[in-house]
Amino acid sequence: MTRSDLVEELAARFAQLTHRDAEYAVKTILDAMSDALVRGHRIEIRGFGSFSVNRRPPRIGRNPRSGESVQIPEKRVPHFKPGKALREAVDAKTAELDAGKEAKAVKASKASSA
Repeated sequence: MTRSDLVEELAARFAQLTHRDAEYAVKTILDAMSDALVRGHRIEIRGFGSFSVNRRPPRIGRNPRSGESVQIPEKRVPHFKPGKALREAVDAKTAELDAGKEAKAVKASKASSA
């Protein structure tokens, strides 16, 4: 799902929102989340997950072309940890989809052997 897909979904679900209002709402939320992470804060959305900032220590890497060692500086990177409800929902849906694929495969193999 892209940002524009999210705007479309929001505008479709809430008829009182114009496309422009939905776009503004999505932009405002994402900007607020970005600002919080930049300041080093943690974001927790119950039932969805949490966003935090992880520190990657400096390390020695290798230039793949020349093979020479390169010093890679310390970085701070955003990290997402899904919540229990999201993990369970994704697991249940993918298990359901996998079962559907297996049933189609069995049906197709029976049809081809007959």
